[in-house]
Amino acid sequence: MDSQTKTENCLGWAATDPTGVLSPYKFSRRPLGSDDVSIKITHCGVCYADVIWSRNMLGDSIYPLVPGHEIAGIVKEVGSNVQGIKVGDHVGVGTYVNSCRNCEYCNDGIEVQCVKGPVFTFNHIDVDGTVTKGGYSSHIVVHERYCFKIPSNYPLASAAPLLCAGITVYTPMMRYNMNQPGKSLGVIGLGGLGHMAVKFGKAFGLSVTVLSTSTSKKEEALSLLGADNFIVTSDQEQVKGLSKSLDFIIDTASGDHPFDPYWSLLKSAGVYALVGFPSEIKFSPASLNMGMKTFAGSVTGGTKMIQEMISFCAARKIYPQIEVIPIQYANEALERLVKKDVKYRFVIDIENTLK
Repeated sequence: MDSQTKTENCLGWAATDPTGVLSPYKFSRRPLGSDDVSIKITHCGVCYADVIWSRNMLGDSIYPLVPGHEIAGIVKEVGSNVQGIKVGDHVGVGTYVNSCRNCEYCNDGIEVQCVKGPVFTFNHIDVDGTVTKGGYSSHIVVHERYCFKIPSNYPLASAAPLLCAGITVYTPMMRYNMNQPGKSLGVIGLGGLGHMAVKFGKAFGLSVTVLSTSTSKKEEALSLLGADNFIVTSDQEQVKGLSKSLDFIIDTASGDHPFDPYWSLLKSAGVYALVGFPSEIKFSPASLNMGMKTFAGSVTGGTKMIQEMISFCAARKIYPQIEVIPIQYANEALERLVKKDVKYRFVIDIENTLK
């Protein structure tokens, strides 16, 4: 029988003002609906989006704000209409928890592009008028459509970063055919997203080159992540040596950076996919037109592709590089994230530390 009253109080950590400082906070999740799944959260990845909205960097934060949209956990209750998910299943929740479910994009399983806009997992207004609250919390209630099955042999701590960092690079790689064995891929930025692009590239059978502004991550890129090549982009000789050699580039950098130098690395008809958010994009039209190249933007992915990616990672034993932390370390983790002092994704152990 569906719940008719509010669920038990939910314990979370929330920011209460633009300082972004997180502290314990109690609130109520919505009652379980007939199509809903109630999930005990065991782990939540830490994304730069948590910094942005906790600190009101875009001016639209709604306080108290519970961040977190890389959620993994265990199903504790299901609504009467739920068919594909059962109590005890390992599941994940990503960057959005609702959409119109009627537009052409929702019908194609690309809900993140919903005409009316997806409802994001935190700091967004849901269809019932409530403000969504994220995964820095003990449990969450979501419609089954936005809940993804995680194989029981895949660690939940490792699964959490797949729900944002993983799918954000997997989506354009699949959409623009960056999965052809023998082709070459350049990866700009070796953080939470970039290191997953390297892992996917290697799993697809690509020759992967990391493009970085410094040598600090060279050894890890080559030995730990398995990249085939590492280029310091400030070294003009190295850059010239890579001219017209890449079939694809995936750019995960959100800091402002020049684009034209990277265009010279692409072969004719090459694809440049941007998943970062620099403040502006500038490049010469000739860089695009003369080589019949493609410039594409992308964010996360639809429900079909998210489930596909999780299954792919489980089958190929692809795991993010993570640092598991207690919830009490969340503020320090956000500071370290701002300083890019993480290799390569913080994951909060919600189950054992949120009390």
